[in-house]
Amino acid sequence: MANVSVAAEWQLLYNRYYRKPELYPLRWKNIDLSRNKVACAPFGGPIAVIRDDSKIVQLYSESALRKLRIFTSSGVLISDTVWKNPGGRLIGMSWTEDQTLICIVQDGTVYRYNIHAELIEPNVTLGKECFEQNVVECIFWGNGVVCLTEGGLLFCFPDFKVMRPCQLAETGAEDLPNCMAVIEPKYTVSGNVEVLVGVGDGILIVDEDGVQRVDGEAVQGPVQKMVVSWDGKYLAIFTHDGRILVTDINFKGVLLEYNCESALPPEQLAWCGLDSVLLYWDDTPLLMVGPRGDPVHFFYDEPLLLIPECDGVRILSNTSLEFLQRVPDSTVSIFKIGSTSPAALLYDALDHFDRRSAKADENLRLIQSSLPEAVEACIDAAGHEFDVSRQRTLLRAASYGQAFCSTFQRDRIQEMCKTLRVLNAVRDPEIGIPLSINQYKLLTPSVLIARLINAHRHLLALRISEYVGMNQEVVIMHWACSKITASLAIPDATLLEILLYKLKLCRGISYAAVAAHADKNGRRKLAAMLVEHEPRSSKQVPLLLSIGEEDTALMKATESGDSDLVYLVLFHIWQKRPPLEFFGMIQARPLPRDLFISYARCYKHEFLKDFFLSTGQLQEVAFLLWKESWELGKNPMASKGSPLHGPRIKLIDKAQHLFAETKEHTFESKAAEEHAKLLRIQHELEVSTKQAIFVDSSISDTIRTCIVLGNHRAAMKVKTEFKVSEKRWYWLKVFALATIRDWEALEKFSKEKRPPIGYRPFVEACVDADEKGEALKYIPKLADLRERAEAYARIGMAKEAADAASQAKDGELLGRLKLTFAQNAAASSLFDTLRDRLSFQGVS
Repeated sequence: MANVSVAAEWQLLYNRYYRKPELYPLRWKNIDLSRNKVACAPFGGPIAVIRDDSKIVQLYSESALRKLRIFTSSGVLISDTVWKNPGGRLIGMSWTEDQTLICIVQDGTVYRYNIHAELIEPNVTLGKECFEQNVVECIFWGNGVVCLTEGGLLFCFPDFKVMRPCQLAETGAEDLPNCMAVIEPKYTVSGNVEVLVGVGDGILIVDEDGVQRVDGEAVQGPVQKMVVSWDGKYLAIFTHDGRILVTDINFKGVLLEYNCESALPPEQLAWCGLDSVLLYWDDTPLLMVGPRGDPVHFFYDEPLLLIPECDGVRILSNTSLEFLQRVPDSTVSIFKIGSTSPAALLYDALDHFDRRSAKADENLRLIQSSLPEAVEACIDAAGHEFDVSRQRTLLRAASYGQAFCSTFQRDRIQEMCKTLRVLNAVRDPEIGIPLSINQYKLLTPSVLIARLINAHRHLLALRISEYVGMNQEVVIMHWACSKITASLAIPDATLLEILLYKLKLCRGISYAAVAAHADKNGRRKLAAMLVEHEPRSSKQVPLLLSIGEEDTALMKATESGDSDLVYLVLFHIWQKRPPLEFFGMIQARPLPRDLFISYARCYKHEFLKDFFLSTGQLQEVAFLLWKESWELGKNPMASKGSPLHGPRIKLIDKAQHLFAETKEHTFESKAAEEHAKLLRIQHELEVSTKQAIFVDSSISDTIRTCIVLGNHRAAMKVKTEFKVSEKRWYWLKVFALATIRDWEALEKFSKEKRPPIGYRPFVEACVDADEKGEALKYIPKLADLRERAEAYARIGMAKEAADAASQAKDGELLGRLKLTFAQNAAASSLFDTLRDRLSFQGVS
């Protein structure tokens, strides 16, 4: 009996069954679809209703003001608002994928509303041409729209998320199109929207790049109506002679052809899944046509609105919402009259089991080999049912069969129960989202939860997300922000307790984001209290800065140890506060202070000097001045001008005075003083010699350069001024004279008095200059025989080197000298002889 009552509601179209269960009796009052413009969102979404100002209608007891009203699919009012938007008549209205209501008026202005009938700014326009020509028709798809103007131009919003309009190619037709349909960008080869335009005796395909006429036998004569299937593969066409045709999207062949009773184009043409097409005229039955067989008629005595879904069509009337769909194969196998399928026998076995009949065991024995398939069919059929009691019975049948089936996947029933509990919860008339299981899978749980929280159904969204194992943070965050917006009268402390009680339910939630929302709503104190609970400094610190809590932000950034965060706070405070106040904030905090100093040393010397002066660190200012003097020295222009009052010398003098203020930096003070003195002398030398070769050289190089230039008086002055030692003086003068090859002066210099450095430097200077004769003047004066032997060896005098080494009685030295004269056989023999003689005498 149960099977008969279920199947009795079905309609047979050729070999496929269709059913039309009522989803809701609508709860609204005095809503007449014929007097209103209506936009229904897919996937069981909300319904927007506004009085059609293109029709003369009776107002009954309504106000003359037009109201935009938004209902759930069950007819429960969500929100409403008075329509006061300028721009002319409302031409088109539709919902986007994220449930934003798009309203397009005559002048091409696009108004956007959220589900709470709140206008979303800013408004967007289709352009100047639309404003001048007026929009006459709009064709919407999931997330875009194509608009037709009085002049026959086509304008498009390819994506409402971007809101950037574009103009399509001009068709060149003299008259306005009879009809239009859109192929969505995701179904086209080019990735751009393509518009099918019924013009004259054919169809044009229009996109941004051009216009193409459809060739083929599928279309002959004017087209009155057309619509593209849900998957973008097929096109339903109503022709001028009353035929309904279905072709593939490439017009390669006719898949369906049926002659309708009326040549008048239907008011609505819609796909029911992918298996049939619905046609609706006023005052006539709703017609459903399939590939084969006789069509099916559905009789109504009130206006209808067809809402295509991925697996059927929702039929909206003034009083009810129904869902026309093809009966799933699993349901047919169970409930078809006379069915003997394993699933039907399993369902019947449960009925016998409940009545304690032995026939239950007999049915199970008949289907023992097909029991897994029967259990799966019952589970699948339960998922497609809207009636809760029937769902329960089918799942009980599946559970009963599973008890006798060891190979069936055990968690399959649990998964279906979980899915159905979610679906039944959102199908409740108070919620009004009549999703089928196919729509739910295509929509995904995360999108469903997002739609629930946008509708302020936070408790249900929270329970569903917890039930299906999803992160609850999104729900709680949205609830907290909505609570702040709606609780302007609640004191900050009280509201904080309410928020924290819920926010603590989700570990790792962003308190900073909620605090930012509170600040945006003008509740800065509440924001400051909320941000204290944010554990992540990277989110906490920027928000503290935005609400003016710089001191707290600096403290939190310092505690985090993140140098990037500290720099963020430092730069923010640096720009907003006076220097002295800024210095006072960072002085007592080592990490911010050190980071500031490191940065300022590279880029902000003057500001850093102000900081050191304000904190009494005079020596640091002095070091900065000294560094600046060296940087200035790299600029060739800095050495020009007065030699005594040059900018570099002034800087060094300032540094010297600052160093002198502290007893701990006596060395630095003296060094700065001598550096300035040296620069003055070097400037004088450059002026007198007219050669820029002295500045920034060392004392030794200055002396050496003076001697090379023959300015011995200046060299002596530098020696005296900087108390250069005699040894250092002799070394410098010896090599300087050798550099200019003034051997006479060198010899004279060696005879002034006994050189404190000895005669070895004289020898080395002559040898380096390749003057062996000059070197011979000084080698005999070397007191150390070993040095004398090595000196003779350097100028190639083997015999004299051997004699000196023999006198020194140094066998090791003789061995080294032999290696020096390895190419000279006579010299090598001489060294061997002397070495043997020393060995015989017992000298090593």
